[in-house]
Amino acid sequence: MALTGRTALLAALGSLITGLLLPSWAGIGLVCGLLLLAVLLDLLLAAPVRSLQLVRGGDRSVRLGEPASVELTVANPSGRPLRARIRDAWAPSAFAPGTELTAARHQLLVPAGERRRVHTALRPTRRGDHRSLRVTVRSLGPLGLAGRQGSHQAAWTLRALPPFTSRKHLPSRLARLRELDGRTSLLTRGQGTEFDSLREYLPGDDVRSIDWRASARRNTVAVRTWRPERDRHILIVLDTGRTSAGRVGDAPRLDAALDSALLLTALATRAGDRVDLLAHDLAQRVAVVGRTAGDVLPAFTQAMAMLEPALVETDQRRLSTAALRLAPRRSLIVLLTGLDAGSAEDGLLPALPLLTKRHEVIVAAVADPRLDELAAGRGSTQAVYAAAAAEQTRADRRAVADRLTHLGATVLDAPPATLPPALADTYLALKAAGRL
Repeated sequence: MALTGRTALLAALGSLITGLLLPSWAGIGLVCGLLLLAVLLDLLLAAPVRSLQLVRGGDRSVRLGEPASVELTVANPSGRPLRARIRDAWAPSAFAPGTELTAARHQLLVPAGERRRVHTALRPTRRGDHRSLRVTVRSLGPLGLAGRQGSHQAAWTLRALPPFTSRKHLPSRLARLRELDGRTSLLTRGQGTEFDSLREYLPGDDVRSIDWRASARRNTVAVRTWRPERDRHILIVLDTGRTSAGRVGDAPRLDAALDSALLLTALATRAGDRVDLLAHDLAQRVAVVGRTAGDVLPAFTQAMAMLEPALVETDQRRLSTAALRLAPRRSLIVLLTGLDAGSAEDGLLPALPLLTKRHEVIVAAVADPRLDELAAGRGSTQAVYAAAAAEQTRADRRAVADRLTHLGATVLDAPPATLPPALADTYLALKAAGRL
């Protein structure tokens, strides 16, 4: 049973009446008896809660930060109307900040034998699965003094996917890809290593591209056109160890790595290449391999939604072994990891030659723009010490990057906002140079 504020208000008015008009035990008993009778009557007339039938529906997945709607259908099989106050309980991270109290509460009137529907507005603030906890229903009587209350389990899961904010860079990179592939209206043709077609010579063409035998057969000057090789294999390796948990701004480094991986995947599949995914720290966390071009991006997005940084040191040798197992032939391996001096010297630097010996390797790391701000500080003694520490950290990262480059890797060290397009540009540059 649940009492409402209206009951408390009537009790206060009754005490006032008793004190002014009936200041006796009889007056107190009369007022209390009438109030108790009204509460019991209201409770009896309220629709039962246990017999209610609840059915879920609505969105199953949503990109992080975007709105979602989950509906709840309440069926009232009893012979009394349901005047309900409903609390649809979810974890606070499933709601937009500051709305978890109001968005989860609804008022509903369901006539006898009918059903009604309410919608709960969600906006997840964390990746992963968000599950409904319970639905609490308070059924009030016609007087609004008391009601029956109970909870139901109406299971539903909403998966918050990576936001893929870098997709805004995809059109410009696709335009560059079309230029490389020779599918533009310009006179220049795409450069690559795979023969495409023959066409008539145009002013400005490279004379080294002239096919003299074809020209003799056609009685006109013909030139060869080339395109970047297709059906290359790309393996994206995500380091989910402790370095990926470090926060840059409001998000962990892993989120920026996921965004970079999604942009590269979208671009590479459009270029006709095959893309696989591996997430690893002490052990393999996720492996998505062998997906078709139309299925690879949704599969990656679903797998990435459940990834969380592990507060352990990544076993780079096991990671390299797992990557070599998934890439038995020459491939482009994109390793999204950290460039911290300590962990790189103990793990990444010794393990990298295993990859560069057989594959083209890109090592991409998320840099903290806060280091540049601290390095420029000179206003006080504390600022000078902070600037010295920031400069030392930057120097250590540059030293690690130089050693990785010396071992044959292409190294990218960029802030979260610029790392995805930088990685896409590096992929296009390697493709244009015929290194894939």
